[in-house]
Amino acid sequence: MAYIFMDESGDLGFDFRKKRTTSYFLIAFLFSKNKRTIEKCVKQVHSSLRKKYRKVNVLHAFKEEPATKKRMLSLLAQKDCKIMTVLLNKKKVYTKLKSEKPVLYNYVVNILLDRIFSKRLLQSDDFIEIIASRKETNKFLNQNFKSYLKAQLAENHNMKVSISIRTPAEEKALQAADFVSWAIFRKYEYNDDTYYNFIRKNIIEENPLFP
Repeated sequence: MAYIFMDESGDLGFDFRKKRTTSYFLIAFLFSKNKRTIEKCVKQVHSSLRKKYRKVNVLHAFKEEPATKKRMLSLLAQKDCKIMTVLLNKKKVYTKLKSEKPVLYNYVVNILLDRIFSKRLLQSDDFIEIIASRKETNKFLNQNFKSYLKAQLAENHNMKVSISIRTPAEEKALQAADFVSWAIFRKYEYNDDTYYNFIRKNIIEENPLFP
């Protein structure tokens, strides 16, 4: 049994005249064969918060204090987990794909899954559970995302897979994936590798899609 917790950072907007439009978009996989290990990291970090902050059930990297971010990432770095990411430099994305965001999104995720097999992290008889953080609220796109990935895994790798889309409140390990994707994103978007360095040794795949 293996688990992939999936999160993203940045946006898929291409109007760079807008202030909040990011230059990069990335999808990160937090890969582990022991789900409880990741959940315990989240629980440990939450328990370490000052009492007035413990009422918040969900940890968000963007909102947390630097000490909390470093604690989460340093705990994950000590665990038997691996990180993979695909990075888009949005200014180099083909024009056609810019108007087909769901297609682009699914394409990026499928590339990451293919690389998991090229790295021999999984065997064809493994059962894999992919848990993605709920970002896209359109139910049709959520279903399309799941159907697409299942079809690709079955056709290309003869792999049976469970795919679910949950909120970080529903699936605590997604909170850890959020910190991971946020830390890597900062390296590229803001040229800040402070947090990235905590998990550097756990990253086994980190390549741009459109270099």
